[in-house]
Amino acid sequence: MNAGTAWIVIPLLGYLAGTFPFGYLCAKVASGMDIRREGSGNIGATNVARVLGPKWGILVLILDLLKGLLSVIFLPRLAGPELQNDLGVWAGFFAIIGHMYPIWLGFRGGKGVATALGVVLALSPVATAVSVTTFLFVVGSTRFVSLGSICAVTAFAVAHFTKTSPNSFTEQHRSLSIFSLVIPLMIIVAHRQNLSRLIRGEEAKLGAKNKPTE
Repeated sequence: MNAGTAWIVIPLLGYLAGTFPFGYLCAKVASGMDIRREGSGNIGATNVARVLGPKWGILVLILDLLKGLLSVIFLPRLAGPELQNDLGVWAGFFAIIGHMYPIWLGFRGGKGVATALGVVLALSPVATAVSVTTFLFVVGSTRFVSLGSICAVTAFAVAHFTKTSPNSFTEQHRSLSIFSLVIPLMIIVAHRQNLSRLIRGEEAKLGAKNKPTE
């Protein structure tokens, strides 16, 4: 595959991989329900866990994570080795976009956290460790999954730029640095209703049933 074709095909395949709506499909299999009409209306793992139980939530979490992880690992191999690092970033980037805006569900998807976790696990394990630790600490302290997610993506960005500064936007790091700015911002914006509920003191905590948290 030549470079020009690869830069079109790999991100497109990443997007399509991200559009697999595992939360929606698992809810259909488990109970025949449309998960978009239940709980918070989100197709992500948190809402699935709240509506269908933790086992289904964990399954959706793993599947959503894997579509991000595998997009980064395998899709760039379709191109030449000289393009694989940058294409891995963009395959993952568009997998997250696909999860958040799946064409099959009218561009109404999840908030991207689990798929992003899979992507960054492949791209930057050290920054991912910082992010996951932050998530566990915040959720463990507050039981707010949404707040943990927001803090986690922020921590990932901080960890990345701390690690790569002052060379964050040199050729070696440019793609991942753009990713580390744009994706956390998109995920935070996707949680804007959660932020409003947190401010009003109305956000449901982990373990609550059928209330909008994620």
